[in-house]
Amino acid sequence: MGPGRETGVTQLVGACDTSRHRGGASATAPVAEPSPRESGPRGGRSGPRPPGAVMGIAVALCLATSLIHVFLVFLFVAPPNQLSQYYSRQINAWVYPLFEQNWRLFAPDPESVTRQISARTERTSADGTREVSDWYDLTAVDDADVNHNIFPSHTTQNMLRRSWTAYLEAFGNGDQAHSERALMMQQYLRNIAVERITAQRQETFEAIQLRVITRPIAPPAAPGKPRPAAQPSVDTRYLPWWKVATDGN
Repeated sequence: MGPGRETGVTQLVGACDTSRHRGGASATAPVAEPSPRESGPRGGRSGPRPPGAVMGIAVALCLATSLIHVFLVFLFVAPPNQLSQYYSRQINAWVYPLFEQNWRLFAPDPESVTRQISARTERTSADGTREVSDWYDLTAVDDADVNHNIFPSHTTQNMLRRSWTAYLEAFGNGDQAHSERALMMQQYLRNIAVERITAQRQETFEAIQLRVITRPIAPPAAPGKPRPAAQPSVDTRYLPWWKVATDGN
């Protein structure tokens, strides 16, 4: 074998070794994973919703609710107009009884009477007889909580009293509901009485009745003169029996 032929064979063997190394490297090269940016709707995978989007939705809902609340309260306190009269049902349903606007803070009207609100319950015994409980003084419980509490709650001071005032404004001297607001005030007063009775007496009952005793307060005495005596007239009003469901409503 001549020198020229040996040189050719050597070059051929070197070329084969080089191609073999290249083929092995390409066979064992790792496959690149798609980046997170590439995995989306096209790739069939979607990541969790970012916290910023959830926070933005919550803020938008709170802002929308606040704007609706301010707008409805504005229509409630504004002078009667075509818009407030047309949507009076929706406005009253939103405002009463939690967001009622009471401007007596700026023009106080002192109470001229005291009211004692009591309740009694009715149930049917096992033998079918009708059992009526004694009167339970709801006002006395609130007064005791206020007198023995340095920081009495708004509920203790005003819930029962304001519920009766709202009922009186809606019904007047009768007990027949002539509007949806009157019916709502009736249910509101009944639910307060049921809740108070249930908390004190662990027994079931089927109906509840309220009694309101109104006594006038004597006017303040003039300087240097004795305080005039209060009017002896006392008004006692019995509300009708209201049915109570097994769940207390």
